[in-house]
Amino acid sequence: MSDTAEEFHLTITSREQNAVDLLSVAAKLSHHEIKLAMTKGCVWHTRKRHTQRLRRSKKVLQAGDEIHMYHNPRVLSQTVTPATLIADEGDYSIWFKPYGMLCQGSKWSDHTTINRFVETNLLPQRPAFVVHRLDRATTGLLVIAHAKSAARALSSAFEQRNTKKVYQAIVHGKFNAIDNSQTVQTINTDIDGKTAVSHVSLLSYDQSHDRSLVEVNIDTGRKHQIRIHLAAIGLPIVGDRMHGIKEKDDSEDLQLCAVALTIPCPHTGQSKEYLLTDELQLSHKFS
Repeated sequence: MSDTAEEFHLTITSREQNAVDLLSVAAKLSHHEIKLAMTKGCVWHTRKRHTQRLRRSKKVLQAGDEIHMYHNPRVLSQTVTPATLIADEGDYSIWFKPYGMLCQGSKWSDHTTINRFVETNLLPQRPAFVVHRLDRATTGLLVIAHAKSAARALSSAFEQRNTKKVYQAIVHGKFNAIDNSQTVQTINTDIDGKTAVSHVSLLSYDQSHDRSLVEVNIDTGRKHQIRIHLAAIGLPIVGDRMHGIKEKDDSEDLQLCAVALTIPCPHTGQSKEYLLTDELQLSHKFS
């Protein structure tokens, strides 16, 4: 088996066949390697028109079923820092998502996603549904639903903007509001033709490194909104390789973190606020 990405598509011809044996022969991998690939989410099972990940090596197959494996050793070897549980509310939970952890998998794997981590680590075990997202490079608070009813209610709350999200960012340069009589600067530059509104205020300034720690409240949730808005006012986020200062940021992680989250309880509608502990906030390491 090479280190390059390969796909395998097999059709089951009898109930006596099993996925591990077939894939082992087709991919020239050991049974252990195939089972590990299954746990990491790169093996899929199709029956009629329904396709889903295949994780159980002993699943009984039927003639006409199809087995698909999307095997990329580079992807499967990736690791991430574990997520941290902030609050377990039964039908949903709040987590600290670390740098590099994904909110959505692909056909090649899902083992570095927050929902897969929660499914395999939260006790008692429950299904995990992502109801909103953070970029791969962004850290901070994330809600995971554990029941479809909670997922629907929470997803609706985010879509209707009945939530509040507060971020901290470390940026290059000194933040000064345009109007010195105001401590908060509102940025309302459209993103991809859509309304986007961010409110920025200064928390601290490090003169020796010419960096500012800012707080950002957002009214909308456009892709890369905070990164784009801060760069637009001359304050690119440290570690932002897309909108930042390339020669300065190649070795640093993105310094953007969701530190506070307010959501309506999916059962009562009562507003609930969650805060990151001090040691997980960017302010803890800013000096």
